Amino acid sequence: MKITESNYVEQLKKHDEKALMYVISEYGGMLNAIVCTRLRLLKDYQEECLNDVFLGIWKNIGSFDMDKSSFRNWCAGIARYKALDFLRRYYREITFENIDDIEIPKVDEELERIAEQEISEELEQMLDCLNETDRAIFLKLYMEEKNLDEVSAETGLKKEVIYNRLSRGKKRIRSMYESREV
Repeated sequence: MKITESNYVEQLKKHDEKALMYVISEYGGMLNAIVCTRLRLLKDYQEECLNDVFLGIWKNIGSFDMDKSSFRNWCAGIARYKALDFLRRYYREITFENIDDIEIPKVDEELERIAEQEISEELEQMLDCLNETDRAIFLKLYMEEKNLDEVSAETGLKKEVIYNRLSRGKKRIRSMYESREV
């Protein structure tokens, strides 16, 4: 069967390798650009990350829903999250190495700044679906690591109200990111 614009998603769901080749040829450049942009200073990780993106598309095509987003956006989301995972893995690796076994290089402040900016942008995108009050509650609890009593005192909201807002906010965020690979 010939793979075309009209049938590649259906064939990909049937795990037809020709459909994956079509996706690589049609969307590979875009996905490579996303990965390279996010991992621009980690050249060694870029190819492995791109391979993981295609593997993620292959394994999770069953969760793709045309009603929720376009295939292009769905693939781009997988690429963004894979690249962030690679950034986190890189920082974990350099954090847990035995300090006696390595020569400590000068801290790469540029890479650190870029990673912080990427994570900050992703956090902003994730919290965009919340109103200002809910966003403030999430930031106080999860970023500033305040306890519920402190947040309640600062916002003037009862604990029960905060629990409800958290629950609703988490549901709203989950519904936006359902297609993200776990």
